[in-house]
Amino acid sequence: MQKEMLKVFNEKYQEQGVKSRDEVHKQGLWHETFHCWLVSRERDTNYIYLQLRSETKKDFPNLLDITAAGHLLEDETVNEGVREVEEELGISVDFNDLISLGVIKDCLITDDIQDYELTNVFLLIWNGDIKDFNVQEDEVSGIVKADLKDFIGLWSGVTESISVEGLDYLNKPIYTEVGLQDFVPHETSYMRNVLSKIGSML
Repeated sequence: MQKEMLKVFNEKYQEQGVKSRDEVHKQGLWHETFHCWLVSRERDTNYIYLQLRSETKKDFPNLLDITAAGHLLEDETVNEGVREVEEELGISVDFNDLISLGVIKDCLITDDIQDYELTNVFLLIWNGDIKDFNVQEDEVSGIVKADLKDFIGLWSGVTESISVEGLDYLNKPIYTEVGLQDFVPHETSYMRNVLSKIGSML
């Protein structure tokens, strides 16, 4: 299997060379990722969409995460990162429809990886239906949505759990309560920054 090669950077986003994905995560090197958050408005309520990571994923299986996200390979531009949306969610998206929220640092540290990300974050105002998604089963087990106000409350510490609903990859309904322990452990500073920027765009 061919190794994924990523550009590596210093903390000031200055390119330093190219390393394999495994080396990047082992050594804790800064690298580029693409994050796309989908938000819809239904009957005067804003909803944010979340992916449920596949149980077969090496990192953070069965946890809720950004709607669509992935690493930018060494030969990819930020614009080309939009492929992640189509690959993971099965919907076609034009990069020009995305709203840039800037580059936000995010670090995920576990016993196995040191994931130092320079995340290129985008917002997509979604006008479709949750049934429109055709998720890639080996990447995503399902898609759920949450009231955006509730989601902000969860990450700001106002509430300990929120309701989400959606469909799994077999189109079976999902209705459940979730807390922070059910999410990929993104830095709280990253999440609050993203949610503040999303709020300013709505």
